[in-house]
Amino acid sequence: MISQEISLLPADNGRLSNFCGQLDTHLRQIEARLQVEISNRGNQFKVTGVDSSVKAACALMKKLFESTEREQLTSEAIHLAMQDSSIDAILSASDAADQPSVAVKTKRGLIRGRGRNQQDYMKKIVTHDVNFGIGPAGTGKTYLAVACAIEALQNEKVSKIILVRPAVEAGEKLGFLPGDLAQKVDPYLRPLYDALYEMLGFERVEKMIDRGVIEVAPLAFMRGRTLNDAFIILDEAQNTTTEQIKMFLTRVGFGSTAVVTGDLTQIDLPSEKMSGLKHVLDVLKNVEGISFTFFGVRDVVRHPLVQRIVSAYEDYEQKNKPTQE
Repeated sequence: MISQEISLLPADNGRLSNFCGQLDTHLRQIEARLQVEISNRGNQFKVTGVDSSVKAACALMKKLFESTEREQLTSEAIHLAMQDSSIDAILSASDAADQPSVAVKTKRGLIRGRGRNQQDYMKKIVTHDVNFGIGPAGTGKTYLAVACAIEALQNEKVSKIILVRPAVEAGEKLGFLPGDLAQKVDPYLRPLYDALYEMLGFERVEKMIDRGVIEVAPLAFMRGRTLNDAFIILDEAQNTTTEQIKMFLTRVGFGSTAVVTGDLTQIDLPSEKMSGLKHVLDVLKNVEGISFTFFGVRDVVRHPLVQRIVSAYEDYEQKNKPTQE
């Protein structure tokens, strides 16, 4: 056990109150997550715990206090900031500092990757034509892809955004659903819509859809097309068949960027069909110009409970993995 003292400057009572939270709730949140004890008198703080946790807590506290100059801290903001607070993130901080991070300006402000993995993911999307983001729910793989698509559109790198998702639950036989094609596919593309609405606003997104600048389509309707100057996102790719994902990847034309996202632990295909996403990892792993980013439990940026749920499922599946004779 070690103790480290830090001073948070300037000694501004309003910022200190924002930093500590009502009845020191923010400090208690940091203590519980990083297994440290934090005491303070004014702007002088003492952090006690194991070496790596104390270093992580001090780095996190300085970072959070800096942010109090421009924003009101919430428990959600504390949780998200703690994604960057593990010891491996601190050790790699010097490397990361040398590399400019990708930031996307949207209606709700600047969107940046949280943690090294998310930042690398965004950098790869900017520099590669075909990208794969694979990992559990809540790791930001789809959300960040949408942010990069908006950035590319705003900077006129592409002329349109195309959102694609396999409608596997309906067997891609969508005729029984009411409405036109867009309305039939809506339920399957809702997470992509939600990200767009949050970043651009409802009215602007609807106008862009009406003008065809944003297009939504089920995967089955991509056959035969060649997509030039477009940013294409294929979400829930674990529910594609091997034939479908090959068909999708061969649609990519000149000036286009494709991002394929999926979670290999949530495959809804019939058991006799192999996931196209699983298959493509072996087929394309050595192909130049294609990037792969693998997210883990540490990258989960939803409610803290989601992180624990994902971790529990991973542990269970590891323990109950069938042994091969």
